[in-house]
Amino acid sequence: MKTLLTLSLLLISKVAVADVCQSGVSTAGVECCSLCPPGFGVSVPCGNTDTVCEPCTEGSSFSAVLSGTERCQPCSTCPGAMNSTCTASHDAVCHCPDGHYLHDGSVCLSCQVCPKGSGAKTPCSRTENTECQPCPPGSYSEVKSSRSPCLPCRTRCLETEVQIGDCTPHHDILCMNKDVPILKRKEDNSTMYTSLEDGNKDQSILRRTDGNGRIDNTTMSGSPQFISPEDNSKNIIPVYCSVLAAVVVGLIGYVAFKCWVTCKQKKLLAKQRAGELAASGEGEKLHSDSGVFLDTHSLQEHNQLNKAKLEPKLYINLPPHKQEEVERLLTDTSRGKDWQRLASLLGYEEDTIDSFARGEDPVHTLLTNWSSKESSTLEVLCAALVNMERADVVDTLNSTADASSVV
Repeated sequence: MKTLLTLSLLLISKVAVADVCQSGVSTAGVECCSLCPPGFGVSVPCGNTDTVCEPCTEGSSFSAVLSGTERCQPCSTCPGAMNSTCTASHDAVCHCPDGHYLHDGSVCLSCQVCPKGSGAKTPCSRTENTECQPCPPGSYSEVKSSRSPCLPCRTRCLETEVQIGDCTPHHDILCMNKDVPILKRKEDNSTMYTSLEDGNKDQSILRRTDGNGRIDNTTMSGSPQFISPEDNSKNIIPVYCSVLAAVVVGLIGYVAFKCWVTCKQKKLLAKQRAGELAASGEGEKLHSDSGVFLDTHSLQEHNQLNKAKLEPKLYINLPPHKQEEVERLLTDTSRGKDWQRLASLLGYEEDTIDSFARGEDPVHTLLTNWSSKESSTLEVLCAALVNMERADVVDTLNSTADASSVV
């Protein structure tokens, strides 16, 4: 009986101690069990002896609560970016890049994108994927998004606008300003029609406005056509006439300029030819544009050529091999740019000479262009070459099949 009484007293005292202990647990010796603070985990649970705590390893394990039973937990591994690192008292906080969410705390997945006509019932968050739903009547979504919900439709257009389309899950009601020219009525109070694109590419809605501003819709096939309230074709005719007149004046001016240049070249050649002939008669010296005087031997050769002259011959009638030889001699760069001096003596302007120089074979271009003129005789060419002291080219021109014929 005494033993039973003693056991009862011990049990009652143990229960009383458990009620007042913070841990709610006591040892066999009727002592309250200790609790492990954050940063420490239970190594040996409370039993015959008190609770044994051990510190958690920084960056490897943690314990975030005050407990007498929880051990240190391993730190989480972040698959994406990390907001905060793992410490002994709290776990690492992970997050994924924008447009992704953390799935099961171990992998980042792309958020679901709701298409047009659907909105995000639950937007994508750090740990939750998007939940999409079709927009119910009276709402719409015009964008593809993982966060935007369905938006409520407008109830009506403004007083300065007219409604041209109803609200659908893909777009809000469509409004247009009443002052748009294609919706205005004519002064004679007649009805004007406008064509606006509908959702169907093969059809368009023909909209008509009546006196009360109401809109009637008539479906018609074909592409949309907009009727202009005014005909501006009459205003374009004067512009066309002005452009045509400017083109005609420009052509006339160009033809007049080319005629003037041609006449100037002919006069210059005639003047030069007369001067060469006069200088040959004197038999003393021949003055060129460059200021170089010829020696007596060159003058004698030139006089003999003029005395033996029978009939003027054209350069264009020379054999092709003879023309090629003359061009080769004038192309010789060791003597400078003789062809440019020749072009000047033949009456060409500086800008024309520059245009020849930009070609691949300026000497051939010069002689070909000059040979097409009426005054392109061998006599004129030889006179210019003698003026340049190019007797070698003159000898080449004179060594034709007809030895007695002189240019």
